[in-house]
Amino acid sequence: MNRRQLLTAAAASALLPATLAPFASRAQGALPNPMRVVVGFPPGGGTDMVSRLLAQKLGAMWNISVVVENRAGAAGVIAADYAVKQPADGSCLLMTNFSNHAVAPSLYPKLGYDVDRDFTPIMLAGISPSMLVCRADQPARTLPALVERCRKAPGTVTFGSAGPGSVQHLALEMFKLRAGIDALHVPYRGSGAMMADLLGGQIDYSFETMPSATPQVASGKLVAIAQTRLRRSPAQPDVPTVAELGYPGFDASTWYGLVGPAGMDAALVKRLNADLNTILRLPDVVEKMKTYGAEDGGGSPEQFAAFIAAEKTKWAKVIHDAHVTV
Repeated sequence: MNRRQLLTAAAASALLPATLAPFASRAQGALPNPMRVVVGFPPGGGTDMVSRLLAQKLGAMWNISVVVENRAGAAGVIAADYAVKQPADGSCLLMTNFSNHAVAPSLYPKLGYDVDRDFTPIMLAGISPSMLVCRADQPARTLPALVERCRKAPGTVTFGSAGPGSVQHLALEMFKLRAGIDALHVPYRGSGAMMADLLGGQIDYSFETMPSATPQVASGKLVAIAQTRLRRSPAQPDVPTVAELGYPGFDASTWYGLVGPAGMDAALVKRLNADLNTILRLPDVVEKMKTYGAEDGGGSPEQFAAFIAAEKTKWAKVIHDAHVTV
């Protein structure tokens, strides 16, 4: 080997570690840059607000760009179907929720993904009750009065939702089963449009997510009739639960959590989970999540996977018993 060949070989050897460095770093759980968090609903809803909070904090922690990307439609199914087709390198995560992970498998017979097979659970971000709300000028502003109104005029009292299979829709179906009433479901493409019509008088009621409903309740434009977890949220301690108003066991909460495509590197998942748990403990994040009514977030990927499985079972029964179709 002549001198020129020796120098070329040495240069190539020196470059090799640098060339492989990004891959080695990625394998050790480093976060990609940029990162996208896909949300299946328009801006302004609960899933979107939680996503933007965590994305901002994660980007600041790691000095990377974390962008929230809204791909609305079909109660989050469009976003989930998109996310499973992305590289499993952590560059694209999905802020999933109960609609596309717990409800869609029973609601859409030709779903383009399998929740158990096609996703990597990372962390539960939070569980949030919905609030049954109406305008302040509604004559029926208590749960007994609302039930009585539905019984007197079955199928005519309107309840808005963010779309078929959304928490607003399924909470209504669960309540119809428990109360033995009929009411008219009016789906929208996202909470923002539904809230505008609720405030404008085009629809009567909604089991709206607490993050979206809280500002309108605080302003006096809407009245909170009841909330939908088994216990009262610290964010709304004066609003009774549906369970305590005569429907024990009623629990129609939404939830948010980060998942990635199947096959993500275990070290990267572990690192993301640890750092997101740290973010959830930051004092300002704790306070912000309280205003959203998002509680009990955090935990391991394994705990999140078990939680998703339990939610799938619960909502499959509601969908079957209520004969819900889309």
